[in-house]
Amino acid sequence: MMTNLIYGLLLDYAPPQVNIPTQPQSVHLTVSNEVPTMQENPIIHIAEEDPWAVDSLVLGQLILLCVRAVDSFVMASNEDHPHGDETVGGAEREIKRGITVMKKVIRDRDRGVLIKVHWNEGGQLIEPNGSTLTSFIGALVRNEVPITCDNWRNKQLNEAKDKIWSEIKRCFDIEENRRDHCLKLAGKLLRGFRTFLSTTFLRDTEGTFVDAELPSKYASLISPKEWETFKSKRKTQEFKSVSETNRQRASSPAYPYRKGRVGYGRLEQSILTKENSSETSLPAHVLWKEARVGKDGKIKEDVQQIFEKCETLSQSIVPYEDTDCRSILSRALDVPEYSGRVRGKGFGITQKSLNIKKQKTPSNKELQQTLEALKAEVLELRKERERDRAAGFKDTSDKDSINCNFQPTIPEGISPCHLYLARPTYRMVGKGKVHNNLGELLHTKPLPTGSLKVSVDIALEKDALLPHPDDVSDATLLGDAIGSFVAWPTDLIIVGYETPTKSKAKDKGIAREIESVASQKEIPVAKKTEISKRTGAKKKNPSKYRACLHTYLETTDISDGCVRLIPMDGAIFGFEYAEPLGKEDFDQILYHTQLSVGVINTYMRYLYDKLMGPRGLEQRFSFLNPMKTNLTEMIRKPDEVRTYVVERFMADTDREKLFFLPFNTGDGGHWLLVAINPFKEIVYYLDSLHNDWTTYPAMKTIVDTIIQTVRAQRKIQVPKRKANNITWNRVECPRQRNNIDCGYYTLRFMKETLLMDRTDIPSDYFDEYRCAYYSKDQLDEIKEELCQFIIELQVL
Repeated sequence: MMTNLIYGLLLDYAPPQVNIPTQPQSVHLTVSNEVPTMQENPIIHIAEEDPWAVDSLVLGQLILLCVRAVDSFVMASNEDHPHGDETVGGAEREIKRGITVMKKVIRDRDRGVLIKVHWNEGGQLIEPNGSTLTSFIGALVRNEVPITCDNWRNKQLNEAKDKIWSEIKRCFDIEENRRDHCLKLAGKLLRGFRTFLSTTFLRDTEGTFVDAELPSKYASLISPKEWETFKSKRKTQEFKSVSETNRQRASSPAYPYRKGRVGYGRLEQSILTKENSSETSLPAHVLWKEARVGKDGKIKEDVQQIFEKCETLSQSIVPYEDTDCRSILSRALDVPEYSGRVRGKGFGITQKSLNIKKQKTPSNKELQQTLEALKAEVLELRKERERDRAAGFKDTSDKDSINCNFQPTIPEGISPCHLYLARPTYRMVGKGKVHNNLGELLHTKPLPTGSLKVSVDIALEKDALLPHPDDVSDATLLGDAIGSFVAWPTDLIIVGYETPTKSKAKDKGIAREIESVASQKEIPVAKKTEISKRTGAKKKNPSKYRACLHTYLETTDISDGCVRLIPMDGAIFGFEYAEPLGKEDFDQILYHTQLSVGVINTYMRYLYDKLMGPRGLEQRFSFLNPMKTNLTEMIRKPDEVRTYVVERFMADTDREKLFFLPFNTGDGGHWLLVAINPFKEIVYYLDSLHNDWTTYPAMKTIVDTIIQTVRAQRKIQVPKRKANNITWNRVECPRQRNNIDCGYYTLRFMKETLLMDRTDIPSDYFDEYRCAYYSKDQLDEIKEELCQFIIELQVL
């Protein structure tokens, strides 16, 4: 131990400059018993210098250092002894750690090695070497700036600041534009040093001021005069008042930071590294929550509540309507903010570094102008819609004996169409084909004014009254007119968008709006994700379809309680029906609240039309209607659930197929995905809360019974002891971070499985989509797809 200490002193020792004379002279060494300070040279008085006595000089220096090392060791031993001397009043407490001098940095500097430092995208110091630079700056500022300095912006400190920056550049490979950050950090560390001195040496355990002597440990940094000035200021009533106020504020924070000396920058780096994430930063509220997790890994309930509130706000804020300049975290905490602050990111982060544009809170006059502009826009849209509807009518010619019912808004000839009624609510009631030809007659009679000839193929509401009863067949209900021709008002006919069926998926006659999707059928799976990611990255306005849908809804009667019907082809769920969507359903998409079964089913039709149909995936994948298979139905009507699912499974027994079952637990409406392969008797369980299937025993029992029933109907013989050997695989899928995203996660699970075109789901999920959680953009993508699809359906 003594050898190591002497060796360390020799390494740190810098010999004094010696002028070698031209003539040899004798040397006299005088050793003082006084302990030198850091600024003094070793006390070796050279009476007469002699170039031939250099070895003697070095030997004398070595002896001197050995003597001092022994004295220091003895003093340290006395300090450690329980019966050693104690400072009167406890003013100078025992601190075993020495002054930080950063020996390694100095050695690298002397060897000409510059230490490389790293920064995150927000401009914060991170590892490697981030903590080293911080400690070095602290040592510099304690040496160069007196503790009596209270104003870091004082121009008299410019010389000291220049010296600090110059020394930093001598030791570290650092850009010039990092000067401001380093000097701000220096000022912060100096304030921390002053606080440390006051708390440690000038206060006792009860917080009472103690008139202590200058600590010997810091005698090389602080002069006696500076120490007295420092103490005298802390005796003033003004300082005591401010100190007491700040101490009361800091003594009981509502949400204390629990990561010690690890700053937000290094904390964020460690989280991203641990999760092996490709992201370069974390949302402020996520980082804020992680900074308040203790060593035991537990999160306090109040912290979790703020985090969930942030998650809800982040998803519900509509960008084009948001005028609040505060961050999401500030809104959740409900605290005032001063201009320029970025909460939850730590030291060094500014709005400029994050490229956050300051938003001015609009005045009442500006809000009124915006409101008037929106009203005018809605009014113009209503007028335009009325003009379009009026343009569909043509007056009957007084001279001609027949009507010229050729309508310019409907293509000439025969076109597939959807049939609507406006009373008592505007809704779709059937599907058919419209015959728009010049001189078209209905049962040898002219068509009613403003109507066209329509053949009814499907009746979604069989009891709906026909707008024009058929005199020939005496049909008054839509269900009675299936397979015949009727007259239908032109403004209640919507042309186009025919749901793809199994046979059409193999044809070349794919609808134009999905042709680009169908053309990707030959693209390898490995490239599909890259294409979709590149395409998604180029979207300039990710919320444009939501904004468009929001505008459309303003012009409809949906806000008055009316609904719109989404037609569901029999190939999707095994039966044909119309899915109603009302104001609450549309609000869920626009404002990111928990999804209903109507929205879930609408997105599954989107997947069927856009992915499964064009790519021929309906041979390998299928859907089960969650309205018929939720937990409530399984408990109340288990026989009906079994019958429905078994019929779906038995419809395709000659090939392997994966069935998607979005399962609703009923306890607050939590959604999860159960993907069933009845051919291999494998069930994939994907729960964004990472629960186990044993959480819902009724669901597991029903699914196991259904698979056993299908096995029996397929006449597959298995040993009795293996009758219950049905494989359940819990998939480590992305995990939701609040209590409302489960529906969006379930929809993404189905979409990503279809994109991978795999009937087996790996236990750690697909490599291409593996992540800890879905980002806001990934969830917004679901909402944009839903909005665009609903607009294309022309059901509004």
